[in-house]
Amino acid sequence: MQNNVFNSRILPLKDKLFRLSLNIVGNRQDAEDIVQDALLQILNKSDHWHTINNIEAYCFRMVRNLALDMLSSRDRQVFDIQGNTDYPDAQDVEEQLSSNEEIRLIHHLIRQLPEKQKTIVQLRDVEGLSYKEISEIMEISEEQVKVTLFRARQKIKEHFIAIYNYGIK
Repeated sequence: MQNNVFNSRILPLKDKLFRLSLNIVGNRQDAEDIVQDALLQILNKSDHWHTINNIEAYCFRMVRNLALDMLSSRDRQVFDIQGNTDYPDAQDVEEQLSSNEEIRLIHHLIRQLPEKQKTIVQLRDVEGLSYKEISEIMEISEEQVKVTLFRARQKIKEHFIAIYNYGIK
């Protein structure tokens, strides 16, 4: 029974959990390790699954906490997910910003957000989770999720427009 629940409800989340972990730690190997550790911990706590209201939120919260623990053990060292910091310079910004460049620029701007904003953008805009699910994962109110998401999107928009129009942040 427990294996059926794990295989049908938890294991399909592994890609989403990996993306969240990668978004936080910025290192593919560490992200894989975090997801593996989280899945093992979740499997080992199978006796308590019946007490969990939302298993998906529980899984996301566990991965988020493990990823943040890893970062704090590294003295909050900042990582660049793709290792690419080559972005258009001011001279030919309109010519250089094809749709792929714009996407890379947006990803760069998202990575520059504070951790809380970055995580909420990832969960809402990339993973497509509801405000309620995000509030459970982040352990904040739905209103705080909405406000934080709005501020993060505004910040991304402002920086994007500044770069797009002027070539500088």
